[in-house]
Amino acid sequence: MKPPGQLQFSLFEYMTLHIAVRAALLGACGVPVWVLSRRFRPQLRFMWYAMLQPWRAAKTGQKERLDDFYNGQAEIYDATRDRLTQGRESMLSLCASHLRVLNASSPKRRLVWVDIGGGTGSNIELMDKYFPISSFDAVYLIDLCEPLLEVARRRFATRGWENVTILCQDAQSFELPEWSDVIQVGEGVDLITLSYSLSMMDGFHCVLDRVHQSLSPQNSILGVVDFYTNEEPHYRRKNFEKPADGSKQEFTWFSRWFWRIFFDLDHVCLSPHRRSYLQHKFGTVKCYEERNTYIPFLVQIPYYVWIGRPRSCDVSKISQSLKDSEVKGTNLVSNKATSLGTFAPPLNHYYYHVGTPWRMPYYDNQVHEQFRTYIYSFTWEDPEEDMRHLDLTADDSVLAITSGGDSVLHYAISAGPARIHCVDMNPCQGHLVELKLAAIHALEYDEFFAMFGEGRHPDFRNLLDTKIAPHISAAAYEFWRTNDDAFSSAFYLRGYSGWAIYLMGLVFKLAGASQHVKDLCNAENLQEQERIWWTHLRPVMLNPVVVALLKHPTFCWNALGVPLNQRKMLLDDGGVYEYVRDSLDPLASTYLLKTGAYFYLLGLLGHYTHESCPAYLTRSGFAQLKANSSKAINAFRLHTDSLLNVFQSLPDKSLTRVIVMDHLDWFAPGSADVDAEIENLFRLLDVGGSVFWRSAARTPWYNANFAAAGFQLTALGVRTGPEIAIDRVNMYASFFKATKIK
Repeated sequence: MKPPGQLQFSLFEYMTLHIAVRAALLGACGVPVWVLSRRFRPQLRFMWYAMLQPWRAAKTGQKERLDDFYNGQAEIYDATRDRLTQGRESMLSLCASHLRVLNASSPKRRLVWVDIGGGTGSNIELMDKYFPISSFDAVYLIDLCEPLLEVARRRFATRGWENVTILCQDAQSFELPEWSDVIQVGEGVDLITLSYSLSMMDGFHCVLDRVHQSLSPQNSILGVVDFYTNEEPHYRRKNFEKPADGSKQEFTWFSRWFWRIFFDLDHVCLSPHRRSYLQHKFGTVKCYEERNTYIPFLVQIPYYVWIGRPRSCDVSKISQSLKDSEVKGTNLVSNKATSLGTFAPPLNHYYYHVGTPWRMPYYDNQVHEQFRTYIYSFTWEDPEEDMRHLDLTADDSVLAITSGGDSVLHYAISAGPARIHCVDMNPCQGHLVELKLAAIHALEYDEFFAMFGEGRHPDFRNLLDTKIAPHISAAAYEFWRTNDDAFSSAFYLRGYSGWAIYLMGLVFKLAGASQHVKDLCNAENLQEQERIWWTHLRPVMLNPVVVALLKHPTFCWNALGVPLNQRKMLLDDGGVYEYVRDSLDPLASTYLLKTGAYFYLLGLLGHYTHESCPAYLTRSGFAQLKANSSKAINAFRLHTDSLLNVFQSLPDKSLTRVIVMDHLDWFAPGSADVDAEIENLFRLLDVGGSVFWRSAARTPWYNANFAAAGFQLTALGVRTGPEIAIDRVNMYASFFKATKIK
């Protein structure tokens, strides 16, 4: 009897489909028989046994069927499966990095790995690159197929690994020799992997139950890589919200039908029930989906890499994370705040961390899916000016817009607040800040500066899998795994803000001013910098064509992140020409780009330098964030939600400082949401607590709303013309503070 979910066919239908589909696949290779030589013999043997072998009745059991299928191809198994079974190294490297973090917390415990369905032992040989086999107290390879195990025996004998044991057992009921006298079931097994084997097991429920029973309940990792398809998305059929469980790949009806039938011919089941039960039984830590390149452009078979843990591992972390963050519950069910007393954690991978859980849980919804990438790769506010007025201490609880994370990292370095809430509706902004936090925790300074200072790292993918992955959520890992070329050339030319940098570089190039840009960034004093600006670059920046481009609403939003309401506010105070003039003219004679005004240096060069960069990119700032097991960054909580929803989820008087940047400029005058946010801010702040904001207007319309709510307003900086810069950015016309006085 076939496992539930497999398609049923008669013997005649099987034979007909077998011949038609596999002959077509062989023909798609486009390799005439007469050009085949000895080098193709392994592939020919594989095609014969796996694709063209005449139909034979199924054997009576799984072991007999496997022995019969692999008996003629065991010797060439590894040589013919590299392109077919891709993703194994990714799975193993992720398992190794997560296991390394777990092992660091209890280095004296016994370390045991069980590779189920490991066949020829190639997984164990591959793992030696990421986690030395000699570091394990015991490694067990479990498989039912004797022809493949014979290859493994010879491989391990050559390697001389005495701690590796081969067991010819059924995965549904495997027994480790040491369970009788060293440990009991459920103790000591730290790692179990299934590489393209779960889809071949008839009793997959029993296999996963046995795996669950065997893993250590508190310090263990499960790794799976396998082929798959899915059903029509549940959330699409019923218009439900989509849990962010790492399952984002969708299939057409033809893809689901074709791949399930094709693999069913070899008793390989791609029914989604196996993966569903896997993710039901275990908590997801990482998940990534891809298509292999078995035959490029013609045959690309879907597979997934999944890393998980027993759900018992992080029960304490779930409650502690929510308690520490002082959050009642945000964006967990339909974007509505819930009370902590009634909160029930969904079966969702965000709760299953190995490293520090900075990211608060959330459900993907239609709003989040509008954001395909981050808008801001850096923060366009001056944190030093913020620190002059925030009066932060280690006892403060801060809430700020996530953005690129530069400002909040500056606060952590300068004052080390007890809590830093970062809020952004765009999940990609959270992915970016998560990456920065994890990289600070896991990397050395030179690696970190290469990524976020120079904006490029030639080995980012390896860093992601081997060092960074254990410290970021599954959603963030999936985003950066999909965009692993972000650091291949110029990171700061990515995202919407990258368009502004790229286009301005193009404008200077077309104007023949590229060398003057470099000269400006290398000017040794303000007099030289001012001369270059007024003589060579100001005529380019303030020419009518550039001003018209800056004025266009599409460019304002897609490149500069300026929404229509904010654009109207700056136009109401004067024209675009006046706004740009007042922003840029005073900077050339006030702040030196080479040694501190890093905002414009980044915009002109596309990267930072060691002499001119945000505080978190300096060697001393990085060391401060990394000190004491990264204690300073453990204060971070990243929320993927609207400010109003987060405000509503926080308890009364739980904040001391709130920095909303230019957020309120996005609303139209008279917006009820502005009044709702201000009302919640008054509730959240204790007496003496303050809200800070910047605006494109000298006197923003919502100042009156703060005053009406009982806040005392203070103007911290207002531009009056092109003579004086109010900070190192000077891009906003005003900077205000509202204090709760009673």
